[in-house]
Amino acid sequence: MLTTLKNAMKVKEIRTRVLFTFMMLIVIRIGSCLPVPGVDRTYFARWFAEQSGGALGFFDQITGGSFMQMSILALNINPYITSSIIIQLLTIAIPKLEEMQRDGETGRKKMVAITRYVTVVLALIQSTAMAIGFGQNGLLIPFAWYNVITCIVALTAGSAFLMWIGEQITEHGIGNGISIVLIINILSRIPQDLTSLYEQFVKGKAPATAVLASLIIIAILIGMIVMVVFLNGGERRIPVQYAKKMAGNKLVGGATSNIPLKVNTSGMIPIIFAQSLLEFPVIIVSMIPDLNPTGFWGEVLKGLSTRNWCIPGQMKYSIGLLVYILLLVFFSYFYTSITFNPLMVADNLKRQGGFIPGIRPGKPTSDYLAKVLNYLIFIGAVGLIIVSVLPYVFNGVFGANVSTSGASLIIIVSVILETLKQVESMMLVRNYKGFLKD
Repeated sequence: MLTTLKNAMKVKEIRTRVLFTFMMLIVIRIGSCLPVPGVDRTYFARWFAEQSGGALGFFDQITGGSFMQMSILALNINPYITSSIIIQLLTIAIPKLEEMQRDGETGRKKMVAITRYVTVVLALIQSTAMAIGFGQNGLLIPFAWYNVITCIVALTAGSAFLMWIGEQITEHGIGNGISIVLIINILSRIPQDLTSLYEQFVKGKAPATAVLASLIIIAILIGMIVMVVFLNGGERRIPVQYAKKMAGNKLVGGATSNIPLKVNTSGMIPIIFAQSLLEFPVIIVSMIPDLNPTGFWGEVLKGLSTRNWCIPGQMKYSIGLLVYILLLVFFSYFYTSITFNPLMVADNLKRQGGFIPGIRPGKPTSDYLAKVLNYLIFIGAVGLIIVSVLPYVFNGVFGANVSTSGASLIIIVSVILETLKQVESMMLVRNYKGFLKD
């Protein structure tokens, strides 16, 4: 990886792209410190301290602390991510969108435009809900119509601005812009997490205890990173043989290819969906003061809060963790089922004269693909469970209260690997151009 970066920085075009990306990231971090006019910036800090659960914790993490500080970038690119997921799901259900997706570059531009519009609408809805829901509870000082409108406009504009920056990084910088924005937000919280771990487990301890604690923390971090790397890069390649056929007086075909099926076929989508479903009731109750359930429903609400999981003296609340695991498995199968159609793949292979060795074309091929896919989804879901649940276990058992989650590690590793692949591709294209010129 270091060799790739070193060689890449020798190329002027790549250096320019890296510098542009770096400058855009500086703009993002400056924007994260600019407060929305009329808000109490300490409101969410007090609100988080009063909550028994971890509602919005992941949201604040992927905004790089912008949400907690209530800056103009508080919504960050979350509306864009939600919009992209919605459009992707609707593509399966709406034939016109599916046709548009297959319409090459023209269709892609139309899909991008639709995603932008939906992003602005979602940002407007979220900012309105925050300005009114939290504003009347103390976020806005005073809670007046002009402050509400100012807050809505600032948050919506901030989200749209970040979307634009992400697109500019994609076009003129390095890597996927939206992913780069997301990863810089997450990385900005890591020093704070490391400091928290140091002060909690190392500082002031006996030398032997401090060294042992440091080694355990390092081993856990390395182990989780290695697992995420294998989970992100692991794939099953199904061989495909294309039959030979006559084209004029020549016999053509007979090529060999493969169908790559990733182990983690659904990425981190199951984690996002599962956390959103669990935290939604907690968020609603927090925004509406009159909703303060007690008794059975109060206990259920505590069980849905991630801060109460795996605490030795309160294991009854860990029932929410079991629900979370079931949701991860369900969404792993659900999302893969709507993004990968074995029957369609089998039909395409049959039309192109391709077949899997030892498997007859048509339905037997689709059944075989579905069987292999189900095994891979299960393995990927187990990996997601381990990576996403371990931080909650350490938080509950040892009190290791850090913001970096398993989902964050998946994002960091996948974005870094994809960016390095893009840099290598740019260097390869440059070498080809130089070879052709010579």
